[in-house]
Amino acid sequence: MNKKKIIKDPVYGFITIPTPLLQRLIDHPYFQRMRRIKQLGLADLIYPGASHSRFNHALGAMHLMNLALDNLISKGVTISEDEVEGALIAILLHDLGHGPFSHVLENMIMPGIPHEHVTELIMEKLNSEFNGKLDIALRIFRGKYRKKFLNQLVSGQLDVDRLDYLARDSFYTGVDEGKIGADRIIKMLAVKNGELVVEEKALYSLENFLNARRLMYWQVYLHKTTLSVEKMLDSIWTRARNNYKRSELSCQNQSVEYFLHRPKSKKRVEAEELEAFLELDDHDVWAEIKSWSRTNDQILSELCKGIINRDLFKVEFLEKPVSAKKLAEKRDLLKKKKNFKKGEEKFFFKSGSISNAAYIRFKDHIMVLKRDGKTIDIAEAADLPNIKAISKKVKKYYLCYQSI
Repeated sequence: MNKKKIIKDPVYGFITIPTPLLQRLIDHPYFQRMRRIKQLGLADLIYPGASHSRFNHALGAMHLMNLALDNLISKGVTISEDEVEGALIAILLHDLGHGPFSHVLENMIMPGIPHEHVTELIMEKLNSEFNGKLDIALRIFRGKYRKKFLNQLVSGQLDVDRLDYLARDSFYTGVDEGKIGADRIIKMLAVKNGELVVEEKALYSLENFLNARRLMYWQVYLHKTTLSVEKMLDSIWTRARNNYKRSELSCQNQSVEYFLHRPKSKKRVEAEELEAFLELDDHDVWAEIKSWSRTNDQILSELCKGIINRDLFKVEFLEKPVSAKKLAEKRDLLKKKKNFKKGEEKFFFKSGSISNAAYIRFKDHIMVLKRDGKTIDIAEAADLPNIKAISKKVKKYYLCYQSI
């Protein structure tokens, strides 16, 4: 008799592991590595409770996928057992390609290579190990499976990934504005002409979902202190990379060392690199940061101590981009006050812009199924002017620098 295993989750209660194959994948070292990668990177420096991992999130997303598939099957949508397992595997493994601190170091460790591509490579590796049992999961993950609604549940503007991370990140940060009615949205999912739609009765739950996403981005994911920490970590990695190339820095961890000397221009991930990547987690980078805080390089040491002791850069959000003249004045002032040598101030001064739109119209539409059987893009729903407003991209400019 096959006993299904259960896991206690603080957000949903008990999560069931539906099949032995899913349990074997969860037990695999590649998946267990996600226990050591925080879901929100270094956001616990802002929200102390935000210490949950990618492991937690992946299990939660699998749980919501299971509920969504059960709901669709109950409405007469034909989904085979193999397709159910394939969709569950695809969402369970969808974040395997994240490196240390999740998104924070993504463009530093392997510049220009998105985590989704790394995930696909790891899934291919697992598929070979499991004798092709991940074939359907891979096609769903790639968005190439014939039943488009399965692809949309894994990756779309109303996928179970977003439903879980909003609920989970809200729970762990304590930001109540991120709370959503995931259960109701899932109950209202349907399939029309092979694509995922939401019944009209869920309109206000959808509005709440999109509004919660907007608020979570500005209060958590793009919070000014989150931005500060990310820019400091960028400077740490860049300085460490420069020093390593000049043979002025040593590493305790071979995988960290490997990616410090990896060419930035390289756009292909070799098998050796993938193995090194799968050895990396938050703990490895933290160990190096602690070690580098004691280095003779004052720039690197000061940056590392700043992260360790939460002595972070100051951030100013601005409505308009700063002129080149004003940027030069700010940099010169920082250089003078801190006695930096020429070029050293760049490690303590960053500028740029960030943007977000809660719903991107004309891309992966969220389609509403009306009572008359017609479908309409949610942004065109006549009685939801708020969705039209939050569909607009909001752009903010920033200055990020060490306090003087």
